Amino acid sequence: MIPVPPLPRVRVIDLETAGNGPYDVCEIGWQDVVRDPHGRWRVGEERGARFINPGRPISPDTMAIHHILDAQVVDAPFWKAAAPQVLRPAGGVLALAAHRAAFEQRFCRPALTGSAAWICTWKCALRVWPHLPRFSNQMLRYQRHPEGLVHALGLPAHRALPDAYVTAHHLRDLLNAASLEELLAWSREPGLLPRVPAGEHRGKPWTDLPDAALRTLAADRDQDVRFSAATELRRRGDAPPLPRAGPAQQSLL
Repeated sequence: MIPVPPLPRVRVIDLETAGNGPYDVCEIGWQDVVRDPHGRWRVGEERGARFINPGRPISPDTMAIHHILDAQVVDAPFWKAAAPQVLRPAGGVLALAAHRAAFEQRFCRPALTGSAAWICTWKCALRVWPHLPRFSNQMLRYQRHPEGLVHALGLPAHRALPDAYVTAHHLRDLLNAASLEELLAWSREPGLLPRVPAGEHRGKPWTDLPDAALRTLAADRDQDVRFSAATELRRRGDAPPLPRAGPAQQSLL
């Protein structure tokens, strides 16, 4: 038989960690989103999860989130050995994706991913569904009720495979609403918040703010706030510099 080439895919990644060190991953989960011959995106069949030995005890703070025990990872491979098999699968990927991808990118360095491009589903959700009140992975799940999402497969939350599975349904819908190129471009920028997240003008759309308030927020410590305020000022004809995306994504939306 002639082998059938794999469908073009974006691989969603989710990590659970033992702490904040560069190799502190204790679980990786993945779920592919594939493009069919008609150009539509769907959640694929390829998914999985793997324990990783972080090389040190899991901290109580992180254990209380994901409930992974030291005894479960003691015989697992180390991060540098296990990661490339998941991040660089046979047949390749068009991109990797994660919700608030800056976190995964701290551990999935270019040397492990083959310098793959990344999609941040959080940043893209801000653009495609700005009317929604909240943008966490689980809030999007229950606000949107994505078609085909099997409730049990998305549980327990805060484990790598269930979270990747949920994120993949958001990614599928984002890819069917905007192009891959748009999602990649939005993911390279800070998050474009639909509303002011805190302070005197909390909850207001940027279009409702006076110029003086926008200029103050365009100097905020939070890069997403700076970017969002500067974007509105530029729309009005002002031209403050737009901040580049950095590793932190602190906004609470």
